[in-house]
Amino acid sequence: MKKIIIAILTLFIMQGNLSAKEDNTKTIRLLYPQWQGGKIASLVPELNEKEASQGYYLGAELLNFLAPKTKQKTITIPVSLDYKRIERNGVLDRDIIVNQDKKALKLIKKENPDRIVTLGGDCSVSVIPFLYLSNKYKNSTVVVWIDAHPDITLPKDKTYSGYHAMALSSLMGLGDKKIVKALPDKIDAKNILIVGLRDWEKEEIKTRQKELGLKHLSVDEVKTNSNSIISWIQQTGAKNVLIHFDLDVLDPADMNIAVGKVNNGLKVDETTRIINDIANEFNVVGLTIAEPMPKTAIRIKNMLDRLPLLK
Repeated sequence: MKKIIIAILTLFIMQGNLSAKEDNTKTIRLLYPQWQGGKIASLVPELNEKEASQGYYLGAELLNFLAPKTKQKTITIPVSLDYKRIERNGVLDRDIIVNQDKKALKLIKKENPDRIVTLGGDCSVSVIPFLYLSNKYKNSTVVVWIDAHPDITLPKDKTYSGYHAMALSSLMGLGDKKIVKALPDKIDAKNILIVGLRDWEKEEIKTRQKELGLKHLSVDEVKTNSNSIISWIQQTGAKNVLIHFDLDVLDPADMNIAVGKVNNGLKVDETTRIINDIANEFNVVGLTIAEPMPKTAIRIKNMLDRLPLLK
């Protein structure tokens, strides 16, 4: 447990670099504990269905607790803990997600930040802040999506209804009409780079990636240096970068704090180096850390709940 906590703290060292780079910009921290996008209970046998499903909520709070204390204003997105699990048009808890996304966008617009650090929550927590920033900076923004999976599932696939697997699709303006209608912008596939991708899960997803023209870099292409990422950003001509960091990109042998356990991933040191290298070369306006599943912490909480004199 101690090793995991120390490793998580390392993830946030570069956050200070982001906020200190330009003193005249406004950076907010967005605590976005959305869990409804996940459909992961079967992958977390240590916990019961509700505990596993809502694990991202505690995960977001844990990230916020461990993150360095700064002068950045923290905005907490209200997220329901009602456990209904209703599927609409191939998206689990779609109506709740739409409602929460609208609240998030309203709160972000009220603050009018120049930069957003988002602590989630499932992968879909990047959608609203990234599209707000994309709209703010218009055509000068690209996305580096650091993830073991491509997250380009669509409701029509009818194979998986978890919205977190549709996050990149939504960024591109694809997917459920009710969700897409509530989004403030969309990002072209040519301005998105997936880093650390190694699990497509289905052949049709790999085919879709090619059809969309989504470029990716493997773990081997980025583990020793960030040159290929820097080169790609330079070729786009973009001035601003949005970075999504899904914790399942990490090799579970190095740190096992995500639901996904796809072997041969990036090490913590390699991932923080990549993010810092990007921040040193470009203007990072958005950073998301997503998909923490603190299984041990949840089990400790359950243990404490059963002890006398603690209630």
